[in-house]
Amino acid sequence: MLEAMFESRSDRLIRQIAARMSLRPPQARSLEVLADVLRAIQLPATDLAACLHAVQALAESDLRKVEDFERDFPSLCFALATGVGKTRLMGAFITYLYLARRNGSDQPFSKNFFVLAPNTTIYNKLLEDFKPGTPKYVFKGISEFAQNPPVLVTGENWDQGRGLRRQGELLDADVVINVFNVDKINKEVGRIRGPHDAIGEEGYYNYLASLPDLVFLMDEAHRYRAKAGFKAIADLKPMLGLELTATPKTVGAKSSDFKNVIYRYDLGDAMSDGFVKEPAVATRKDFDPNSVNDVELERIKLEDGIHAHENVKLKLRDYAELTGRPLVHPFMLVVAQDTTHAEAIRRTIEAQGFFGGRYQGRVIRVDSALRGEESDEATARLVALEQDGLTEIVIHVNKLKEGWDVTNLYTIVPLRASASDILTEQTLGRGLRLPYGERTGDEAVDTLTIIAHDRFDEIIQKAKEPGSIVLKSVEIGGDGEVWRDGKVELSSPTVVERVIAGAGAFGEQPQAVFQGEQARTVAHVTYQVIRQMERELPNLDRLRAPEVQAKIAQRVEELTRPIQGALEGILDKPDVAKIVGAVATNIADHMIEIPEIVVLPTGDVTFSFAEFDLANLDTIAPQPLSDEIMVQNLRTGARLTIARNMAVVREDRLEDYLVVHLLDYNQVDYDANSDLLYKLAGQMVAHLRSYMSSDDDVESVLLHQGKSLAQFIFRQMMAEGHYVETPTKYRARISKGFQVLQSINFRVGDTKEVRDFRAPVAPPSDTRRYVFGSFKRCLYEHQSFQSDEERRFAVLIDSDHEPDVLRWVKPGSKQFQIEFRRGERYEPDFVVETKAEKLIVEIKARRDLEDETVRAKAKAARTWVGHASEHAKTYGGKPWRYVLIPHDAMLENVTLAGLTAKFAQTAIVEEPVPA
Repeated sequence: MLEAMFESRSDRLIRQIAARMSLRPPQARSLEVLADVLRAIQLPATDLAACLHAVQALAESDLRKVEDFERDFPSLCFALATGVGKTRLMGAFITYLYLARRNGSDQPFSKNFFVLAPNTTIYNKLLEDFKPGTPKYVFKGISEFAQNPPVLVTGENWDQGRGLRRQGELLDADVVINVFNVDKINKEVGRIRGPHDAIGEEGYYNYLASLPDLVFLMDEAHRYRAKAGFKAIADLKPMLGLELTATPKTVGAKSSDFKNVIYRYDLGDAMSDGFVKEPAVATRKDFDPNSVNDVELERIKLEDGIHAHENVKLKLRDYAELTGRPLVHPFMLVVAQDTTHAEAIRRTIEAQGFFGGRYQGRVIRVDSALRGEESDEATARLVALEQDGLTEIVIHVNKLKEGWDVTNLYTIVPLRASASDILTEQTLGRGLRLPYGERTGDEAVDTLTIIAHDRFDEIIQKAKEPGSIVLKSVEIGGDGEVWRDGKVELSSPTVVERVIAGAGAFGEQPQAVFQGEQARTVAHVTYQVIRQMERELPNLDRLRAPEVQAKIAQRVEELTRPIQGALEGILDKPDVAKIVGAVATNIADHMIEIPEIVVLPTGDVTFSFAEFDLANLDTIAPQPLSDEIMVQNLRTGARLTIARNMAVVREDRLEDYLVVHLLDYNQVDYDANSDLLYKLAGQMVAHLRSYMSSDDDVESVLLHQGKSLAQFIFRQMMAEGHYVETPTKYRARISKGFQVLQSINFRVGDTKEVRDFRAPVAPPSDTRRYVFGSFKRCLYEHQSFQSDEERRFAVLIDSDHEPDVLRWVKPGSKQFQIEFRRGERYEPDFVVETKAEKLIVEIKARRDLEDETVRAKAKAARTWVGHASEHAKTYGGKPWRYVLIPHDAMLENVTLAGLTAKFAQTAIVEEPVPA
């Protein structure tokens, strides 16, 4: 009983920590594994062999077989891919070990922690992450540490006596975290071991060794297994060791795998699950690397790296302007063979003959020849890259080292590297972190490009090999169609479809009338006949009328007669009238009556533009390109090209290359805005001429990247104060009195992975990646949500706290015919039917509520509900309302009545409903 209570309490604590710290699934799983280990062994360990045996007995399918602790104390390695969040996981480990209670006691597992870093740069990063109030504070969300944060003992303040417990008590905090660098300890081991005035005769080392609950957390554990400093620290004999690394192998010529890996989440998993960028390898189309010498090949790769870099720079600016998110300043990394090679590359890039000297002063070279520890110096100089945008090219020697936590590396040019060297976590992992912490769905923002003309085929082939870090293994089997990405199609029937298939609805028992294959066949035919009558009937309630059911039954009889004839004398003839009555009644009872009202703008929306000049031209510098660059995604195999083909129509004026693309936008009227269009296009052309040597180069850029540059111009045209949108009116036409919902499909990794919609996803931004079920009032068996706020709204309307809600649905594609602009359709988030009314509900980020597109959609939706309400009056139906809810209003204490009272918008009826 006691063990069961401990397990229940522990599981609840894990869920709380995962939710409060927004842990990703692999982080949360790591925390679960730690809890399993703590339940399996007794700490401090008195019998190491028994502890190892207990850990090996953990038979979870995703756990690795721990061969040996490789220490004189229990030590386990969690191998998580670069970019997944190992530092955050350290914070979760510490939180759990402090908040969880030892089996059968009220004592925490530990109050004393020792965090080890392999070098100065990672050490400094850890110090920043463990300080309250910093952007990446590891305990963000943990209320127990909000008012009483842990005491931080470092390599700089340990000799001040901070964190020492006197008679087991600590005056200023309950938790002490020691953060040290292996190399610093190695240099000061004598002082740390010796007596000190502030500490006492025992010295700090012996004080730590005396702590019975000391827990080691080892960051980038593969870096210092053989270092003398670490061996000295290991003599502290901690209660438990937790090692974190992306590459669980020792470094050096005789590398060997860790024997204590208990949980592994590889880079391929992280790519497939969307936690990091997708890697893609690029080459010139139809390029033969053997046609040039090594020097020319390197120059071509550098030039094409610049093209890829400038291309993504434009794409990132466009994405930032489109979404309002912070602008990301990308940089390109060049990997050289040695310091001499690195210096030669730097001189090439900064020479006047390389793109006209455009990159002079924008290059940094970081290698051991610059003095100091190579990885420390290199990483420290990279820290500012995310903020200032002044450095665009970094040249580094050999494989990249850990600690490069930058998120804005988008292009890598490995020179003289083998395919095996390129396809390593040390190379790819440095550039895979996502700038916004999640995939955006924009290919340019989510992709890391490797320029590898001379290794293109070799890399593609190696990426396909079993065990490649860029591939996720897929087991084909089970129900559903297998997609190329290993996902299967999950069909979600409506409630009515489930009923006529012989299942129950909303917890009801299956209806006897639908039992048997022949009865279900007749029921399915009835369902389709009713669908064909959507235009004949004014509303769902007419399906209850005997004369309507008789008409349906007649059609069903005709369609099923061959089946019935074959059954005569063998099986009982199905009671068609009874089945039709049951199907019709179920549709009337278990559908939301959604009329098909086609809402269209009365005319094209027009814009007028004010005079203005282009801004931020100095932030872009596209370069001329003579050939297409082909880019292939390493995991999915998808291909794209950066530039258009040269075989296009040539324009008489350079500005025309931009104007022709600007006219592709519906908002731009040439006759009304031609003067402004040519003025802005002329400013762009003048900017290109300012750093290019000839108009041929300018024309090359406009040919290849004119569309992106036109997009750059258009975004500024649409900026606030630069345009005015004409008021829009809408007309509505009712074509169907109701619509019978059809089943919808979802793509999932495993049909068994449908989540209970009441359980939040960690982090919340991952909500859109899952399919949910376990609904009581939803008209579909499964649903997906685009945000956690949508999921929480579903929890609200599906709960017993809202007894007035009868049913709800997230409409499928094309369920609504609402055009808010010509050719642009609006699809609402939710439709909710209560006892008194029907609601269209939309949930939007508060910052987007004044967005012109959101406002246009809202106006069109208000027109729809206005006409739907007028139509409902003709037969005594329920009125409709449109509700636009800000995301931050979805609090735990809200009610549907409160939300509608506060955020419902006035309906619009601009024209009478056509007869």
